[in-house]
Amino acid sequence: MLAFSTLLSSGSGHQCTTAGGQTCAPSTIKVTFFYVSLYIVAVAQGGHKPCVQAFGADQFDQSDPKETVSRSSFFNWWYFGMCAGTAVTLLFLNYVQDNIGWGLGFGIPCAVMAAALAVFLLGTRRYRYYVTAGERGLFARAGEAFVEWRSRRKALQHGDRPVAEGAPGFSAGVDEEEQAAVSHDAGLVKETKDILRLFPIWATCLLYAVAFSQSSTFFTKQAATLDRRVGRHLQVPPAALQSFISITIVVFIPLYDRVLVPVARRYSGNPSGITMLQRIGTGMFLSLLSMVIAALVEKHRLRVAVDAGLVDKPMVPLPMSLWWMVPQYVLFGAADVYTMVGLQEFFYDQVPDKLRSLGLALYLSIFGVGSFISSTLVSIIDSVTTARGGSWFSNNLNRGHVDYFYWLLAALSALELLAYVFFAVTYKYKNKATVHATVVGQSL
Repeated sequence: MLAFSTLLSSGSGHQCTTAGGQTCAPSTIKVTFFYVSLYIVAVAQGGHKPCVQAFGADQFDQSDPKETVSRSSFFNWWYFGMCAGTAVTLLFLNYVQDNIGWGLGFGIPCAVMAAALAVFLLGTRRYRYYVTAGERGLFARAGEAFVEWRSRRKALQHGDRPVAEGAPGFSAGVDEEEQAAVSHDAGLVKETKDILRLFPIWATCLLYAVAFSQSSTFFTKQAATLDRRVGRHLQVPPAALQSFISITIVVFIPLYDRVLVPVARRYSGNPSGITMLQRIGTGMFLSLLSMVIAALVEKHRLRVAVDAGLVDKPMVPLPMSLWWMVPQYVLFGAADVYTMVGLQEFFYDQVPDKLRSLGLALYLSIFGVGSFISSTLVSIIDSVTTARGGSWFSNNLNRGHVDYFYWLLAALSALELLAYVFFAVTYKYKNKATVHATVVGQSL
């Protein structure tokens, strides 16, 4: 639909322009078609993202030691594939869309998705399915438990079904149906507790998501002010610098999975080398380091703008190479290998078996909520600093102070990391067999 929307025009096959040389507004049908396409993408991702990892990980038997190790590697290689696709998009499709056309730019991923769907369907008869007969979803079970609780409460108030006291288990006056209802409620309560105990880890990862969102916003805006020439004829688009994150991930995941994990496994005895929470914490530290470097690079960029006399000329590239920004992108890529993959495995492994898709949805919600926090934080800081005479996020970045914002995020990330370490140290894993508790003790 996105590819087709580019073919719709306001009535002619040529680009429409006004007398002033400005492009005409697109037709209503084109705008409608475009936004419907985007909403369909959002709905599709809502179904695809939480389920694809859970279904993939379900192909490994966690009771089999070899398959347990393979399942941990699955999360690494799944993310490897994701980031390889992102790298191709940023390096190749951005060029196609900017220099050839949006029709082909959307048409290529359309054809790739069609091929991916065909390959996925070819494996239908070989996949492992875990079917729980008669089980309903979490919210359906919660509704049933509430209705059952209200019914039994009313019955007790009217004396229809007195409960004998002193019985260690179910009383003699409780029939089999009520036993089943009570057992059902107890199971629901346990599932709810298992979800709620993940909340401290979820909450202490939100600032990681806030920092992560800067890589596609202010990092790109910074890059747009730099000298992005590579050679005589090639100029790198600002957004293409994000490919360094994906490239770092693509390079580092095989190194992590094939070198670092086996070495760590020898010392820890853990099938995954280090625990899931240790892995997440390592990535959070690298993210903090990335924000510190970003702040230092931005401070240098502002100094270059002053020295070159280009403070009030935001459209003129500064005499500062784009390579200055590469380290902060690379560190974010390394942080993702640890934290992103660690969060995926953690929220898959530590939720009740029946709610694994919900667990991965919780992982995804960290980045959704983190983006909202980032937007809110930027809006508040912009209002306060504008009122005081100079916004940190001025449209002329040479007049702004994004470096202050990066220092703020670095400080908040440090506080968040301390809180995370506290909750990680006290956390008890659901599947203790998957986590090796050393005699010396856990560090995180």
